[in-house]
Amino acid sequence: MLSTELRAQVLIDALPHIRMYNDKIVVIKYGGNAMTNEDLKEAVMSDIVLLNLVGVKTVLVHGGGPEINDMLKRVGIESKFINGLRYTDEETVDIVKMVLAGKVNKELVSHLTQNGGRAMGMCGIDGNMIVCHKLEGEVDLGYVGEIDRVNTKVILDTLEKGYIPVISTVACDESGQTYNINADTAAARIAAELKAENLILMTDIVGLLKDKDDSSTLISSVQVSDVPFMKKQGIISGGMIPKIDCCVEAVRRGVKKTCIIDGRVPHSILIELLSNEGIGTQFI
Repeated sequence: MLSTELRAQVLIDALPHIRMYNDKIVVIKYGGNAMTNEDLKEAVMSDIVLLNLVGVKTVLVHGGGPEINDMLKRVGIESKFINGLRYTDEETVDIVKMVLAGKVNKELVSHLTQNGGRAMGMCGIDGNMIVCHKLEGEVDLGYVGEIDRVNTKVILDTLEKGYIPVISTVACDESGQTYNINADTAAARIAAELKAENLILMTDIVGLLKDKDDSSTLISSVQVSDVPFMKKQGIISGGMIPKIDCCVEAVRRGVKKTCIIDGRVPHSILIELLSNEGIGTQFI
């Protein structure tokens, strides 16, 4: 148990960071183990409520892969992934919409409310927030979308009223067809359009490592101009490539800083935003 003096010092040390982020927008992409572990979920929700209460305009963008897999299994549909993206046929896109925009989204709103926050659940379809088209590539992924534009008005209106926007990443094209959008990609684009101060991607890894098998080789900060070289060196490879590409794209579109943090660490959001040391890897 921390002493009273030490607790006071922690608050004093956090003050410059609170001042820096006050009235600024921070977008958090929520997923991974932090979303399925109840203790970690509670820590994330309390972190977000605290940030909101001290004046940080926090936007929560979430996925829900495990819940989608569970529901597909219940109805007898096989989960299929191609290059890390979910193959989404006509039946699957209906399940995705139901689980993300319904079950997961509203559960997160409820958790934030129970922790003393004020949250508003929405998805890319609401207010025509995210307009997309079918993602084209070498392999047909079905109803997987690529973002054309983001209408930030509904998000900004929600923030202005003091609510925490909780956004699930399903969207429509111009004809009204529903598509599944990768949550990392959506969070990066939303952060860019909002000109966010920071984009945080919560993952199940400590960050970018020089040696992927040695957590002590964490790279704490990366210039986006160095990313192509790091890919050639093999430092950035495999599943890290799409996440880091999202970080780079967000910075190039105007986000001040993006971070990949370990969502398995309790209160990792507060450690990243409100301490000198931070956690994970930042891209600037």
